[in-house]
Amino acid sequence: MPFRRLVRSFGLKLAFSEMIASGELIKGHEDSRLRMVPDGEGCHAIQLAGREANAMRLAAQLAAAEGAELIDINMGCPAKQVVGGASGSALMRDLDHALRLIEATLEGAGRVPVSLKMRLGWDRQSLNAPELAMRAQMAGVAWVTVHGRTRDQFYEGRADWFAISEVKEAVTIPVIANGDLVSRRDHPIMLAQSGADAVMIGRGVCGRPWFPAYLAGCAPADLASHGLADLICSHYEAMLSHYGSAAGLRHARKHLGWYLDRIGTFDTQKALLLRETEPSRVLSGLQYLLAGLTIGDADPDLRTLRKAA
Repeated sequence: MPFRRLVRSFGLKLAFSEMIASGELIKGHEDSRLRMVPDGEGCHAIQLAGREANAMRLAAQLAAAEGAELIDINMGCPAKQVVGGASGSALMRDLDHALRLIEATLEGAGRVPVSLKMRLGWDRQSLNAPELAMRAQMAGVAWVTVHGRTRDQFYEGRADWFAISEVKEAVTIPVIANGDLVSRRDHPIMLAQSGADAVMIGRGVCGRPWFPAYLAGCAPADLASHGLADLICSHYEAMLSHYGSAAGLRHARKHLGWYLDRIGTFDTQKALLLRETEPSRVLSGLQYLLAGLTIGDADPDLRTLRKAA
């Protein structure tokens, strides 16, 4: 939630929650509950994953009761622990079961629109995204998002934006393209090759929460000159406050690693900072490493803006 709130602070209207396991949510797991907390103004959008129809139905009911305005079903995550639990992109191997989960989620969501995120298929021999999209459309899904890789590819190689166009041709509902959108110059190319109606950014936002708003054209005009130290330190403190010290540190290490990679921090400096558990020392270390740096220093797309400012 702190990251979504930060992303929105640059002007973006729609940002989905982290993936929430339906089984854990209905059992009241604390981390799942925290992931569902609204992030302030804008659309409250939740992403659910699971393998059991009843759990997906109940999780969608909970999300709707908590004020969710959009619910997304994740059938695209390639992570081993997710796929091993017969969830995420594992569902692309059994479209009949995938459809049962979609129908259960729609039932639990009631009037809340439901979308579906998927991959091109399990592997190159089973590119069944068009079929899944058609069946999802018939069930009542509002739109589909397609990552341009198979599960077998994980995140290797390049996303195939042309292959997404086959899904677009198969349905009349909106199709959202996803995968490898990391710069503004890629945006029109991705739309042209996929024929998609819009794009979703995933890993491209890691370490640069301003990027979606910049891409959408709603970021502040002086974005490139914003101070980097204050932004990252505020995000760090927000994670500790929201998740608590122990869980907050786990979340923070991941985000700090992405930020530090963006500015090319030496591995030894990065390792020392990520091992530190005392918040005050982390904050002072960040202020030292980031002194004088701006967002423009952390993002090649924005360096020309900084020079022009």
